[in-house]
Amino acid sequence: MRALLIGGVGGMGQGVARDLIKQEKITQVILADLYPDPERVSKKLKESEKTSLIKMDVMDHDAMVKAFKEVDVVINTAGPFYKTAVPVAKAAVEAKVNYIDICDDYEGTQILFNSDIDKMAREAGITVLTGMGSDPGTNNILVKWYADRLDKVDDIYLYWVVSIAELAGAAWDHSLHMTLGKIPQFINGELVTVEGGTDVVAEQFLPPLGVCNVRYVGHPQPLTLPKYIKGVKNVIIKGALIPLWVDELIKEQKDTGLLSTEPIEVKGTKITPYDVALKLWQKIPEGRDNGPQSSGLKVIVKGEKDGKKVTYTADMAGRMAPGTGLPAAIAAMMMADGLVTVKGVVAPEGCIDADIFLGEFLKRGARIHQTHKIDSMFETGK
Repeated sequence: MRALLIGGVGGMGQGVARDLIKQEKITQVILADLYPDPERVSKKLKESEKTSLIKMDVMDHDAMVKAFKEVDVVINTAGPFYKTAVPVAKAAVEAKVNYIDICDDYEGTQILFNSDIDKMAREAGITVLTGMGSDPGTNNILVKWYADRLDKVDDIYLYWVVSIAELAGAAWDHSLHMTLGKIPQFINGELVTVEGGTDVVAEQFLPPLGVCNVRYVGHPQPLTLPKYIKGVKNVIIKGALIPLWVDELIKEQKDTGLLSTEPIEVKGTKITPYDVALKLWQKIPEGRDNGPQSSGLKVIVKGEKDGKKVTYTADMAGRMAPGTGLPAAIAAMMMADGLVTVKGVVAPEGCIDADIFLGEFLKRGARIHQTHKIDSMFETGK
């Protein structure tokens, strides 16, 4: 099996590649990147006979189609995905090759599901699997695993936290963009929009993260989970960048117009405040607290089983690149084994066998802390 990784030289792409080269079925891993500098590639990948490096621009449709026709799966790790998910998926569909991405921007997900890409993929007999990273991705599959054990699912809460010590490149663009404007949440059985970055709540994460303030963010799960988890009332997703000063400063920048995407004129030159802020965020001044080298997820699923209220909770903490890369690599191998059969555009919870995936995830060293709480449906009298 030959795999081509868009954004293959980035942290997430290399996270995927490091797992793929270990798999016997994988014969070639092509790291395709706009800046294919060999010095950015890890020693293990450089030394592997399976890897090669090419230059690839995600805006060059014809070049992508030509390259994609030579492989068995395309894995897109090049963010921000509100810019890249659609053009890369279009090229994969035209090349008639299976596609996986780690898209965490809801706009890209909306277009993939609601455009001709879905129909074209079905007609071509290929799978366009979107959101197969950590969040979305692993947490979607955990939700599915818990949902399959319940008679009824009422509420899904997805919380995540990322330390800026782990952020680089396009991840900063996503981190600012996801709090701008009105973003989707699924509340009381309806898809609604709320102001990004609002409704702050404190949540406990695994060490070394501790208690973190999370707020509404624009991720795809409120769009996808209700498609597959029927009858769910609430799908809420909130996230945080830590240390706390980061989100507080982002809020101030947003409130004062420093994250505006409307161009303004400064000394005769048109500039966009958002672009300036993004550039500055990519270099944190020395002496500022960057937080731990760790990120975290919390999944809470509430519902009913055998007439009783049940709450499942899962917590994870670890490095972001392998945590995001491993799910995409596992999905690629499941495709190779014929275990992903849905054609067209699909989210992880719609096509990935949760038991198989979680087994492979744990086999690769992942750790999931789970709790299972059962309450009576009725209050007892005194």
